[in-house]
Amino acid sequence: MIKVSETAKTKVQSLMKDDGFDPFDDYVRVGVKSGGCSGLSYELKFDKISQEQDKIFKHNDIKILVDKKSLLYVMGTTLEYSGGLNGKGFEFNNPNANRTCGCGESFSL
Repeated sequence: MIKVSETAKTKVQSLMKDDGFDPFDDYVRVGVKSGGCSGLSYELKFDKISQEQDKIFKHNDIKILVDKKSLLYVMGTTLEYSGGLNGKGFEFNNPNANRTCGCGESFSL
C-alpha cells in the first residue's frame, strides 16, 4: 500500500484541480525510474486512465496508480508534502530505501 499524508492530500487535490484533473475520479501515478544521484528516482504525475498492469490504491481519498515494475520499490511508502520557505515540496518516505540523496528525490535499495 502507498499512503498519503493529510498535507500531501490537500496539495495533490489543489494541483489536480489546477491541471484540469478531478481529484475524486482521476489518479496520482507513482513510479520509479533509473537515474538520480542515488541510482533510482521517483516519478509523480496525474493520470485519467489506469493501465492493465497498474495496481490501484486508495488512501486518504487519493487514488494512486503504481505500475507493476515500480511496485516493489515503493510498497509501504508515504507521500508527504512540506511547504513554506524551507519546504521541499513532495517527499517520499520510503521504508525500502537504504540510502537517499540530500534532495530526497532519488534512492537506492
